Amino acid sequence: MENFTIHNPTVLHFGKDVIRKLGSIVNSYGKKALLVYGKGSIKNNDIYTQVMQQLTAADAEIFEYSGIKSNPVVEDVDAAAALGRQNDVDVIVAVGGGSVIDSAKIISITIPVKHSGWDFYSDKARPQKAVPLIAVLTLAATGTEMNMFSVIQNHHVGRKVGYGHRLMYPAHSFLDPAYTFSVPADYTAYGIADLIAHCLENYFGKGKATLTDRFIFSIISEAVERAPKVLNEPTNYEHRAAIMFAATAALSGLTSFGKGMGDWGVHSIGHVLSLLYDVPHGASLTIVYPAWLRFHKKELNVQINLLGRAVFGTQSADDAIAAFEKFFQNIGCPVRLPQAGIGSEKKEEIIEAMKHNGVQGSHHKFTPQQMEELLELMF
Repeated sequence: MENFTIHNPTVLHFGKDVIRKLGSIVNSYGKKALLVYGKGSIKNNDIYTQVMQQLTAADAEIFEYSGIKSNPVVEDVDAAAALGRQNDVDVIVAVGGGSVIDSAKIISITIPVKHSGWDFYSDKARPQKAVPLIAVLTLAATGTEMNMFSVIQNHHVGRKVGYGHRLMYPAHSFLDPAYTFSVPADYTAYGIADLIAHCLENYFGKGKATLTDRFIFSIISEAVERAPKVLNEPTNYEHRAAIMFAATAALSGLTSFGKGMGDWGVHSIGHVLSLLYDVPHGASLTIVYPAWLRFHKKELNVQINLLGRAVFGTQSADDAIAAFEKFFQNIGCPVRLPQAGIGSEKKEEIIEAMKHNGVQGSHHKFTPQQMEELLELMF
C-alpha cells in the first residue's frame, strides 16, 4: 500500500432542497457574486429561478457569465475572470455540470491575476489565492464538486489537459438529485460512464490497497445496477440520488487512498477525441476503455478478472471486458469510433494529436507504435 494523506476541505450539502442554505452561505463570503452557468438549460427547469431567489434573498449583487460549453474552453474562463475582476466579486457561484464547475475553478484563481488562466496549465504561473467557489451541481458525472482538479481546452495550441491545486477545491457544493431529473438520457449515460472510468483509472493505477479496491468495486456495481433503472425512470429520486452519490464518491479521493497515482491514460486519449471532434467526455471514455483493456489484457489479466468477478460475476478477463462493453452499449454509449461519426480516415490526425498532447498513462506506458495498435482496437 502506498502512503497517502486525506484532506478534502469541501463542505458538501446533499439531498432534497439543500439549495435553501445557499443564500446564507453566499452571504458569509460577501455581497458581490459572479454567477457562472452553461448555455441556459438551467432556465428551463426552475434551477436558475431557485438560485436567483437565494442570491436575491442574500441581497447579493449578481454578475452573470453564461455560455460555458460542454467541452469548456479557455476563452470563456478568461472572459468570466475579467468580469469578476472588473467588479471585484467576493464569491463565485457555479451552476451546472463538470464543464461549468471546472471552468469556475480556473476562474477562481484567474480573477486575482492579470494573465490568462491557461498560464496555470502551461506551468507559466502558480496560483497564490482564489475567490471562494460555491458549486451547484446539475449533472452527476465528473466528481468535480469534491476535488481540486479541472480540465479545459485551448484550440489555439491544440491541447486539452487537466490541472489541479488545493486552492481550487469548492468551498461548498450543493447536490440535489432532483436537479438532475431533466438531464437527457444520453448525458445521463455519459455521466455514468465517466464515474465508472474514474474508478477504473484509480484501480489500474499504482499501488495495491485491497479495501480501496473494494470501494471501487462497490461504486461501479452501484452504477451498473442503477443505470438501467435511472434511464427507465429519469425522475425517480432514489435512482438519481444513488448515481449522484456514486459519481461524487468516485473522484473524491476514496478510490485512490493507498493506490498512489491513478493511470489516467484513457482520459488523456478521450480528451484528444473531445478536442478534435467535440465528442462528449463520457462517450469518449466508453470508446477508449474496451480497447485499452484488450490492449493491456495480458499484463493486467488478474486485475481485470478480479474486477469482472466483483462487478459482473464473470469468470475470465475476456468475459469481463465483454461485459463492460455490453453494459456501455446497453445504456446507449458508443464503443467504437465510427459510432461517434469518426472514420478510419482520421487515424493519422488522431495519432498526431495524441503525440502533440503527450498522451500517456502515468503507470501503464505505451510507445508511439503501441498508440497506433491501441487506436486500431477502437475501430
